[in-house]
Formats: sequence, structure tokens, C-alpha cells
Amino acid sequence: MNNRIKLIFAALPIFLSFVNYAQVIDLFNGTDLTGWKIYGTEKWYVENGELVCESGPDKAYGYLATEEHFENFELSLEFKQEADGNSGVFFRSMLEGIKISGWQVEVAPPGHNTGGIYESYGRGWLIKPDSAKDSVLKEGEWNTLKIRAIGSHIQTWLNGVQMISLYDEKLAGVSGSIALQIHSGGGIKVRWRNIKIIKL
Repeated sequence: MNNRIKLIFAALPIFLSFVNYAQVIDLFNGTDLTGWKIYGTEKWYVENGELVCESGPDKAYGYLATEEHFENFELSLEFKQEADGNSGVFFRSMLEGIKISGWQVEVAPPGHNTGGIYESYGRGWLIKPDSAKDSVLKEGEWNTLKIRAIGSHIQTWLNGVQMISLYDEKLAGVSGSIALQIHSGGGIKVRWRNIKIIKL
């Protein structure tokens, strides 16, 4: 191998790293909610660089959704549950008022399938994590959630542990919003930070 080829191969990992970095989009940069839209009367606000969702006066479902639509992506974020902590992350979703159609990665108290996938206004639960993985959730502490959606294949990880891997042809070719949910019922509070997405 001559010196010129060696130089090209040596530079390739640096170039690929730059390309991947350039694709990362900060959906929430710790200062404002530009690019997001609130649905419902629940409270969404920024406090100390963290995004907070909290039950509002009507104790109904509420959503904070991206105005941009995404199809194939890798989403990472951190969440900390306070009070009830029943929430979720919708993807490839559409909203009309507080009615959402799409798919949700569950974020819930222990024993309630965090990391599983639920289809709203459709088939219900598509897949739940093995109950042995319930201990992966750190209640009252910061947790890291990752979602990867490529065509019909959806995967989730919680704190570095893969929770589910699902193939479902009904999910292929669909684009929609990323939406954070606050559950109905009142007394719920969840904090979010470092919300980033990579388009694939």
C-alpha cells in the first residue's frame, strides 16, 4: 500500500465522525422550545436548563410535539420521573387536539413496561419488555432512553440495556412528529434533558 492510500484510509474515520456529528439535531438545547408545539392544557416549561412536564388543571393527556416530521432516526434523551412519572415518547405520530395516532415508547413507573411500544388508537401493546428488565429503570433518578427506527424495525434501550426489538410492516414508510406525553390523571411530573436526534 503506497503512502497516498495510507493517508486516505487514515483520514477516513475522522471524516465519518464529522459526518455523523453533523447529522445530530438538538431537539431541546436547554433554553427554549423553538420547533415544538404544545397540545392540551398540561404544563410544559423550562427550568434550570431542563424541560419539565407537569399535570395541568384538567388532568388530561398533554403533548409537546416537534413541528418537523421524522421517519428513520435515532433519538436519545434523558428523563427523571417525579411524582407519578407516567409519560412516554411518541414517534411517527400525528396529532389533532389531544388525540394522537402513532406509536409510543412507554415511560412509566416500575412495573409498567418502560421501553415497550404501544400503538395509539389501534392495536394497543405491540411489545412489552421482559419483566426481568424492570430493574433497569432508576425511579427518581436520571435515565437514558434511546430509540432507533429504521423502516419496520424499532429498537429501544434504557440505560444501555436493550428493552425491545420489534419488526412490524405497518410501521414502515411512515413519517411523523416526535411527541413527549404527559399522562392523564393528575399528580404527574417528569423532567427531560439532552434530547437529540440523528436522521438515518
